[in-house]
Amino acid sequence: MKFDMSQEARAGWQVPTFKIQLTSEPRNPWCVVIPVINEGARIRNLLDRIAALGIPKIADVIIIDGGSTDGSLDLEFLKSKDVHTLLLKTGPGKLSAQLRCAYAFALDQGYEGIVTIDGNDKDDPDAIPRFIDALKDGVDFVQASRYLTGGVAENTPKSRDMAIRLIHAPMLSFFSGFHWTDTTQGFRAYSRKMLLDPRVAPFRDVFNTYELLAYLSYRVPKLGYRCLELATARRYPKGEVPTKISSVRGNLSVLQVLFKACFGAYNPL
Repeated sequence: MKFDMSQEARAGWQVPTFKIQLTSEPRNPWCVVIPVINEGARIRNLLDRIAALGIPKIADVIIIDGGSTDGSLDLEFLKSKDVHTLLLKTGPGKLSAQLRCAYAFALDQGYEGIVTIDGNDKDDPDAIPRFIDALKDGVDFVQASRYLTGGVAENTPKSRDMAIRLIHAPMLSFFSGFHWTDTTQGFRAYSRKMLLDPRVAPFRDVFNTYELLAYLSYRVPKLGYRCLELATARRYPKGEVPTKISSVRGNLSVLQVLFKACFGAYNPL
């Protein structure tokens, strides 16, 4: 199923360097991208759940590692869970840089759509088939929401819950023209057509940390693409919260990114 993308379509992409640690020919038209870095037992548990649900039969599982050192991504374990691809980002950057690596790889391979789920095991992967069904129906951006009817928000830190409900989702809804309810989490799906649109242009070095998530929530509805939220479960464990966002500095950075996205700072020139 490998797709030979034209040089014109690929020209100008800015993608961090990465290595292919494991892969084979695509088996499905869809893929599931999982960004990770030192998730330990959490990524292993998530892969157990994904395998038990039979997800690899309908979508190729692609892990993009940001440089884990905890041994959680042992190749034999990954093969036993039917993981299709393991990529290792070797260039600079954090989450958005990881996603640019994986999305560029997926588009080069010809996948028709991409589902992304965090590797920290907070999201329930049983929703993945519904994301793929939405892509099949022509939706270009599917966002998971714990706040829709039927969704589950378990042990969400109060400060984060309030920030999403009172600031992040309302701002992106107002400026994008689409009513979002849950805009900070990375459980999403994107169509190939949307990601390749030069008016979206996601393959730019400006997307380094969390910029790409906020930007796409703003930009994609503005361009008239079909967007949809699906009710999902997002469960934080009791006690220590598994997150890469620090309590004060990290949250301020997320808000700065939000304002820049809403005022068009990341729009392509």
